[in-house]
Amino acid sequence: MHVPTLIARKREGEELAEVEIERLVNGFVSGEVADYQMSAFAMAVFFKGMTAVETAALTRAMILSGDVFQHPPGAPVVDKHSTGGIGDKVSLILAPLVACAGCRVPMVSGRGLGITGGTLDKLESIPGFRTGINMNEAAAILERLGLVMMGQTDRFCPADKKLYALRDVTGTVPSIPLITASIMSKKMAESLERLVLDVKYGTGAFMKTKEDARVLADGMIAVGKEMGVEVHALLNEMSEPTGRTVGNALEVIEALQCLDGGGPEDLRKVVLDLSEKIVSISRGELESLLDDGSARKKFDELVAAQGGDPADLGRLAEIHKAPVVREVKSPASGEVRAVDAGMVGQASLELGAGRARASDPVDFAVGFDQLVKCGESVSAGGTLARIHARSDAAADRAESEILRAVELS
Repeated sequence: MHVPTLIARKREGEELAEVEIERLVNGFVSGEVADYQMSAFAMAVFFKGMTAVETAALTRAMILSGDVFQHPPGAPVVDKHSTGGIGDKVSLILAPLVACAGCRVPMVSGRGLGITGGTLDKLESIPGFRTGINMNEAAAILERLGLVMMGQTDRFCPADKKLYALRDVTGTVPSIPLITASIMSKKMAESLERLVLDVKYGTGAFMKTKEDARVLADGMIAVGKEMGVEVHALLNEMSEPTGRTVGNALEVIEALQCLDGGGPEDLRKVVLDLSEKIVSISRGELESLLDDGSARKKFDELVAAQGGDPADLGRLAEIHKAPVVREVKSPASGEVRAVDAGMVGQASLELGAGRARASDPVDFAVGFDQLVKCGESVSAGGTLARIHARSDAAADRAESEILRAVELS
């Protein structure tokens, strides 16, 4: 394989053969293909795109670059993926719920970056919860509980991990085929039978328009079809945060409310909308599993299996209590027309709940709760949100952002 020729062919818009893509990825992982060559290839893909067959080939090569889950016969193996959002704690609820519905859920998740929160950061706000488990331990937990929630190991899609690091510094992150291969390689390495995609669009999402979200969703569905996996995609607007909390421990607390049969209605709805696409029971039966405590019990079992103490779940507000807790008061009366998710996410990032670089730490305690929702009425002096901050200065900045984010009519 002559790599410069392959790059040039893709630059000119030619379709590459599966074996060529496989050799390119293998060479990249082994070091035979230089980083600058793979960066050039990524830029060629950025401008010229890939067919569904090429994207599936890239996805397959990434999967085969490392370890994959092996499942015994039995319950269907399913998962969910979100393209990111603000206040998106859906995985914390959906995974135990779907496990209760008779499915196996080997959920490999990521950390937050920028304004988008990460499932692993939220889980790690639970004292002792270990997300960095190996494949053998994950398989044992999965066999016992029907559920595991973990981070990507060094041997899980290493080609994706290495390529994403290059995309991040070469301006090629927004490429639809590369996004698709990155997402789908990690999900397909879970050896799934069914996958549901929560594709976000709006001010708090990577995709700003519904049209762009549809293109991404269609691409992932096409790759799933090429690989023999049943893939469903739901497009969900992310113009206001999901639920009423944004942060880490604060979102876990709200997820627990939903697992106990309560919580915000919009959060419960999206959980049920996504879950019913990958289970074999009715929506009504799913609701019963939330309301009768089954899903909460399953989550508690997961916490115990991965190093935490379920008794700590009821004490998270006390364990992660921010030094400054302040209500943001409405300057006027009216109906809430908008709660700009992008602004709220940026404010949460600046409080310390997110990270600007992958190496940054996160603060589990900070963020927002009691956020108003679109369509609600507020009175002058009423609460728009409650800030959890490390200092008065940080709370001042966050208050200014919330006042900008909330629009009244």
